[in-house]
Amino acid sequence: KPTKGRVYDPACGSGGMLTEAEHFALEITNHTSKFRLYGQEVNPETYAICTSDMLIKDEDPQNIAYGSTLGNDGFSGKEFDFMLSNPPYGKSWKIDQDAIQDGNKILDPRFAVGTPRSSDGQLLFLANMAYKMKKNSELGSRIASVHNGSALFTGDAGGGESNIRKWILENDWLECIIGLPKNMFYNTGITTYIFILSNRKDENRKGKTAGQDGRPAEALRKKGRR
Repeated sequence: KPTKGRVYDPACGSGGMLTEAEHFALEITNHTSKFRLYGQEVNPETYAICTSDMLIKDEDPQNIAYGSTLGNDGFSGKEFDFMLSNPPYGKSWKIDQDAIQDGNKILDPRFAVGTPRSSDGQLLFLANMAYKMKKNSELGSRIASVHNGSALFTGDAGGGESNIRKWILENDWLECIIGLPKNMFYNTGITTYIFILSNRKDENRKGKTAGQDGRPAEALRKKGRR
């Protein structure tokens, strides 16, 4: 198990997922791990909370970038060992469009495989993380990203959404998709999914992708009786 490295969240909010990831790493490694936390946040208030929290927890606040991850990458050229995110669903990325593409020409290499419709940018966050996976390390990188159903189903064949999914599948990065129970997030009952990616799959997992239903057993039994 790695005991050091970089953890990155491209939509880090107040930094909760980053610090919880570090707590988990400390727990499973008997407090022998040391990870550096990196994140980017577009909202000025939550960015301020996050940097303050990093200071309190003896992390480097300089590793939290301010601004839009999509239109102004705060960590250009950096690769990360672990990445996790809960990007916004159904949020337009039109404000970043000029920085990403000029007409049909893609300007940002993170999104060279294609861009989704401008009304929903969540797959761009996933593409950004996939682009930042370590390519020349033995352990590579792992990604966990939470999405709603549109990341799975929207987009016509040959469109931006389909091309991003195709890019991930053809590179054999997708380890698993986990369907979460409803009401996992405050004030919303939408169905969500965790995408797990790795560019160093175990030998027996190569060429395979798992699907896992994360709903409680009782909910599945009720569904089976309908």
